[in-house]
Formats: sequence, structure tokens, C-alpha cells
Amino acid sequence: MILDFEPGDFVINPSNKNWGIGQIQSIIKNKVTVNFENRGKQVINVEEVTLKKVKNLDHRWTKKFDGKHLRNLCKSRTDGIRTEN
Repeated sequence: MILDFEPGDFVINPSNKNWGIGQIQSIIKNKVTVNFENRGKQVINVEEVTLKKVKNLDHRWTKKFDGKHLRNLCKSRTDGIRTEN
């Protein structure tokens, strides 16, 4: 399986949009560790769960993680954020 992700990319889990936007921390084989703003660190098996890369992320979302949440100036919403197909 070839992944189109790398550490630092921002993603959502379409099955759990309430987790918010997450930043990929590491990738080891089919396991992707993602730090989600509303769920924290999750290890995702990408053979079972499809992650979508966030395409049009506002620059305010790209500030560093504080360990649990993104420091952002926006509301914690994923509605209307486009993802790559």
C-alpha cells in the first residue's frame, strides 16, 4: 500500500468528523499516528480506515500543536473543508 501522506500533513477521518482536524505525527507501515484536535492521539490502521488529506486548510490551522489541540483562531469545525479525492 502506497500512502499519499507524510508527517505534518493535516487530515480528517470522514467516519468520525467530530474528531476534528488531525496532524499526522508518524507513519510506520500501515499505521498512521494522528493527533486530532478533539480526540487526541490516535493510531489509525489505514487498511481499515480511510483518512482524507485536508486540501484548503486556512493558514491559522497550521500553527503548532500544543499537545492536545491545534492553536487556532477558527471554530473547531470540519464542515466545508475540502479534502483531496
